[in-house]
Amino acid sequence: MSRDRFMPIHDPQLLATGERVLGAEFRAMSERVLRVTELTSRLNALPFDDEAGKAALLEQILGRPLPARVTIYPPFYTDHGLRLDLAERVFVNQGCTFLDFAGISLGEGVMVGPKATFITMGHPVDPGERRQYLTGAPIDVAPNVWIGAGATILPGVSIGRDAVVAAGAVVADDVPAASLVAGPKGTVRRRW
Repeated sequence: MSRDRFMPIHDPQLLATGERVLGAEFRAMSERVLRVTELTSRLNALPFDDEAGKAALLEQILGRPLPARVTIYPPFYTDHGLRLDLAERVFVNQGCTFLDFAGISLGEGVMVGPKATFITMGHPVDPGERRQYLTGAPIDVAPNVWIGAGATILPGVSIGRDAVVAAGAVVADDVPAASLVAGPKGTVRRRW
């Protein structure tokens, strides 16, 4: 991953002097995560049929009203919310997680199975950098994609139109349009 996708956890100038003080960008992200965790906790405790309550909390979490005909079944988890872009007719089943600080975009008509996970942030592999930085890259899902139950989509992945990600797949590489990706290391199994 290129250096421009690294976010310092600590203030680099103070860290150079031996002080471990959180950097401004990391601190702002951390404060947003705490706020959204509180909001999603409230959302996930609402009665299932409280549509008005769900809509109001999702608007606070996402920073805008849900687009037309978007369906989200709680429990629903996100760490930031403001960088989760949902097009019309997106369906998100129960227990899904969206770690969206680097940005997640779901195109029109995307269907997401239960317990799917989208992760845009991580840490460098290098042990010397692991506690110093966060790394991230956006996830882009084109229209009419189906993400199966328990699938995991990793940072920087783009999924092409009409593709299917099978249940339980771990997707670390881009998925071509009109293809089926399956397996523990999401591999193209079929194209149409």
